[in-house]
Amino acid sequence: MSARLKHFGWGREGEGLSADEEAFVLARAQARFGATLAQGATAPRLEEIALPEPRVSAPASLPFCSSDHYDRAAHTFGKSYPDLVRALARDYAGAPDVVAYPRDEAEVAAVLDWAGGADATVTPFGGGSSVCGGVEPKRNGHKGAVTVDLRNLGKVKEVDKISRAALIEGGTYGPALEAQLRPHGLTLRHFPQSFEYSTLGGWIATRGGGHFATLYTHIDDLVESLRTVTPKGLIESRRLPGSGAGPSPDRMMIGSEGILGIITQAWMRLQQRPTFRAGGAVRFADFFTAARAVRAVSQAGLYPSNCRILDPAEAYNTGAADGSVAIMVLAFESADHDVTPWMRRALECCTDHGGTPEAGGAEAHREGAAGVWRNAFIRMPYAMERLILRAVINDTFETAITWERFEQFHDAIKRATGNAIHAATGRKGEVTCRFTHVYPDGPAPYFTFHALGEPGALGGQWHAIKSAALDAVIENGGTVTHHHAVGRDHRPWYDRQRPPLFAAALRAAKKTLDPQGLLNPGVLIDP
Repeated sequence: MSARLKHFGWGREGEGLSADEEAFVLARAQARFGATLAQGATAPRLEEIALPEPRVSAPASLPFCSSDHYDRAAHTFGKSYPDLVRALARDYAGAPDVVAYPRDEAEVAAVLDWAGGADATVTPFGGGSSVCGGVEPKRNGHKGAVTVDLRNLGKVKEVDKISRAALIEGGTYGPALEAQLRPHGLTLRHFPQSFEYSTLGGWIATRGGGHFATLYTHIDDLVESLRTVTPKGLIESRRLPGSGAGPSPDRMMIGSEGILGIITQAWMRLQQRPTFRAGGAVRFADFFTAARAVRAVSQAGLYPSNCRILDPAEAYNTGAADGSVAIMVLAFESADHDVTPWMRRALECCTDHGGTPEAGGAEAHREGAAGVWRNAFIRMPYAMERLILRAVINDTFETAITWERFEQFHDAIKRATGNAIHAATGRKGEVTCRFTHVYPDGPAPYFTFHALGEPGALGGQWHAIKSAALDAVIENGGTVTHHHAVGRDHRPWYDRQRPPLFAAALRAAKKTLDPQGLLNPGVLIDP
């Protein structure tokens, strides 16, 4: 049996950076700020966390519910920087009163029915990996708060090898999902950074993006049909390869972030497991030149599985390069054919823009600069929980913009974020950029900011920096999120991005499906 999820920090109990990894991250941070970063805080131990008395209690007819201290503490926060700040302050006042672990769809419906009668809000919880305030329980004037953890709905129930699809329960974690598909020679091929600690239902509810940088970038394209339990009943869409029959019921639930219902299962489109691979890294003199090469690749119809670029500072921070060059991580894969011609053509696009390829091969995506970056990418979330103990503010935000606006957009965002760091902390910080996904009409830039904060003021300083950054994103025509969802952290900017009449229509759907306003209040809209 695997270890429990942490009540503070990323992953499961006992997991974290190795001593060498932590030393590398700390050395880079100390060099960045020109200061010795002494640890001035400690992570909260479970026994020192005080929780309020539960305001509602589950009846005996729901024996899968718990008000245990660990269960409540571990479901208080997601994994965002402000979540860590409040946890570090031992502020667990918002803990849920009850955590439900339903074992089937009928028990999900039973929890919703009881919560309605008990006047308790309901927060769906997959792996709790939200980095935007999407899983924190809120009462919003109601008597209590219940979190529904779907981990027990973790099965691949049926596999259709002819149509290449599978019926999968919403609480299935990424590794378990792939392990159950592997004997069939199939894969969902959706690998977000949170893959180990997130679930299918969470990916669908947040319109999550995977590692793969082109073509099927979001979970949207992989959903064949959905089944969702709402306070007013069940919604199930018909299983079809495509349909033009009005607005899609699936699309209403994809990205709904738990405000309309709880996704219990979905038919998902699968692919054969790849056997042909080619990849490697390409060096460029600067980030904008690398971006023009990416545009050439993306508009050539090659559809690489990976086509990310790191600016020189981002490449240096992860150990992928020495800080003098931008790096492209490029890869192709297929279950059907040799991908060498596709890789060769992509490298031609790169050399047309002055790119210098590293030696490549079938495993080059795991070697050299590409391999170093890949490992750093997977381990990044563990660094935040260590650096915050030394008053370091480091966070990310991602967006998307069309190609013709990208360079001006990039400079405006970096400038606004850098100015905000100096205004909030009195020190110079650092803002870096990489691409996570690319499309023929534009990239998805992903920004990381680093600042040295003041113990006791980290939350306010983070908020000032992030707010200025997202103000600039909206003012310059980008989206508040490309694949991290809206949650409560991004709500003010989402409100500015979406059309007002669409917000009214969404509120009408909410009122129809959740008339008491119990499901995840404050996310996307106000009840």
